[in-house]
Amino acid sequence: IVRIFNTYGPRMRPNDGRMIPNFIHQALAGVPLTVYGDGSQTRSVQYVEDLVEGVLRLMRSQESRPVNIGNPVEYTVKEVALLILKLLGSSQGESQSELVYEPLPQDDPKQRCPDISRAREALGWEPRVPAEEGLSRTIEWFAQRRHAERAEGKIQRERGHTTW
Repeated sequence: IVRIFNTYGPRMRPNDGRMIPNFIHQALAGVPLTVYGDGSQTRSVQYVEDLVEGVLRLMRSQESRPVNIGNPVEYTVKEVALLILKLLGSSQGESQSELVYEPLPQDDPKQRCPDISRAREALGWEPRVPAEEGLSRTIEWFAQRRHAERAEGKIQRERGHTTW
């Protein structure tokens, strides 16, 4: 049994409601990044390549207990937003986006961090792709997709907001 934790990477839907695609989509559109609460709640995120490797190792193993596949490195939501802006600034010219804060939903957890000790012990697995590298790859994919859709006329400006 694999327990998958927050995963990101290319081919995510830009408006699926998850933190990383939302932040990247908003930053590329030049609109403020929406942070819920004060941004101090933590998340651990793993690049899709690490998830696939962990799942493959589990499938090939004899392990029958649940195994957490995730990244135990925690970032605040605000740190993730600022890192995306920093990476986008370096790859696309300075980003015009800023952070805006909205009320934190009542059911939003303050902390999410997997214990991957079983994955390390039973599978010899741990995530390898640093957040900055994985986010750079993901931003590049989103930027290429956005450029292609703009060329095809699928992106429009309506009432000051970009539709995608």
